[in-house]
Amino acid sequence: MAAPSSTTRSTAVRLDTGLRRDIGRRSLLFTGVGSIIGSGWLFSALSAAKIAGPGAIFSWIIAAVIVALIGLTFAELSVMFPVTGGVIRFAQYGFGSFAGFFAGWVMWVACAASAPSEVLAVIQYAKPYLPWLMTSEDGVLVATFPGLLVAVGLMAVFSVINVLGVKAFVRFNDLLVWWKLLVIVVVVVAFFALSFNASNLVAHGGMFPNGGGAVFTALPAGGIVFAYLGFRQGIEFAGESADPQRNVPFAVIGSIVITGLLYVLLQIAFITGLPSELLGGGWSEVTFADVAGPLAGLATLLGATWLAITLYADAIVSPGDTGLIYTAVTTRIAYANAQNGNAPLALTKLNGRGVPWLAALLTFVFGCVFFLPFPGWQKIIGFITSATVLTFAFGPVVFGALRRTLPDQPRPFRLPGGDTIAYLGFLSANLIVFWTGWQINEKLFLAIAVGYVFLAAYRRFARRSLPALDLRAGSWCVFWIAGMAIISYFGEFGAAPDALLPGGNGPIGMVSGAIIMAVFSAAIYAYAMITRPTFENTVANIGAPTP
Repeated sequence: MAAPSSTTRSTAVRLDTGLRRDIGRRSLLFTGVGSIIGSGWLFSALSAAKIAGPGAIFSWIIAAVIVALIGLTFAELSVMFPVTGGVIRFAQYGFGSFAGFFAGWVMWVACAASAPSEVLAVIQYAKPYLPWLMTSEDGVLVATFPGLLVAVGLMAVFSVINVLGVKAFVRFNDLLVWWKLLVIVVVVVAFFALSFNASNLVAHGGMFPNGGGAVFTALPAGGIVFAYLGFRQGIEFAGESADPQRNVPFAVIGSIVITGLLYVLLQIAFITGLPSELLGGGWSEVTFADVAGPLAGLATLLGATWLAITLYADAIVSPGDTGLIYTAVTTRIAYANAQNGNAPLALTKLNGRGVPWLAALLTFVFGCVFFLPFPGWQKIIGFITSATVLTFAFGPVVFGALRRTLPDQPRPFRLPGGDTIAYLGFLSANLIVFWTGWQINEKLFLAIAVGYVFLAAYRRFARRSLPALDLRAGSWCVFWIAGMAIISYFGEFGAAPDALLPGGNGPIGMVSGAIIMAVFSAAIYAYAMITRPTFENTVANIGAPTP
């Protein structure tokens, strides 16, 4: 039970009990690296180049900086509170149950969709060998009925490994991550050795053929931010790490640095490796006929059949490992929601290996349901990106609130710069959601509204003592999402005829949107600091035992 100190503004921390602390420093790093190197790296080099041309190289660098700004705030919070599912529990610690539910619901939905997205990537790459797995609808590959059965089977395998315990999960993941790192290094070196056309960097419109704005549009649309989202796994598994004070910052920052370097090199190798004849129609027309993935397609064009075969094999291993990680993470998010009092207490029940098994079962069922509205990889990544980044925005705001409310709390890892990095992290998350566009954001805002219907029903019929909502402290969430919806609606991104409301074709462009978002983010951040809970309420949010 947490208790405030009589002389300092700090509190004791109630840690999770029953969970096994079997994840060491390297293994925690590998949960992040393995999650980041999933399906994104197999498709994003081409997707980003089609949008931004050679400027996509800068997209990867900018994305790494943006994600690092957000990750640094979570790193400080994670060593202060080394608990499982920290990404959502920190929202409740800093602002109470209303904000905690918001973060928990959106993050759980995003994570629950992530494992299915990796499964769909696996079967998409397997299509050349097993064509019955997928078919084409309007130019997009989607799973057939037999393909969906295979996808459900893969989800079941991930769930079984998860239920066997964190030690089994870590050993399996470590082995797969070594393989993934080796393959991506081999691909980069091979592309540079086989074909290096430096002129591609400035030909066909120069470094920025579609303008500088395309560099930022490529962040969500090209799958670049999606590729980096796995950095949070070091935070989610903090409660199962042997030494979180040392291991969590190492895992969060290390995973971004390692994969960021590899992704930039891969993008350069891909762009300079393209034969000039492929660029005749410009970057937007680059394609590889009858090939499930662009990297394998380029390897085939360059005569490196051995590399193409290696990539097809890795196309099963890389997304498969990431799907395994997200299955484990989604289970822990459900566990954390229950610990917060925003989901049934049964989800905290552990099996003999310290795994919340009912949460694992829920993850499997809900993940399979996601195959129905999103039967193809391209159909799901935009939603996951926008939803996940929205929950990341809580980290910087909670960071600022707890710096004020608990100034004397021990911080083994203390981020310099005060509010500067926190504000930039919050602004970065908001900009990514804005760039994602109305077509995707409309679905996300609708999902948030549905979530609060679930919250009302749960609090009406729950048979357990629940924490107070603390609506005043969480009111910034309402103004934040309302403002994000308005700005996105009147933005110039994501117009679509099938949207419920005809947004995404308004007057707010790249530059004006950045200025508006900068002012809006500063206002919401300041309002959240003003309405944050009292010291006593914060202590209760952090230390209230699970009823």
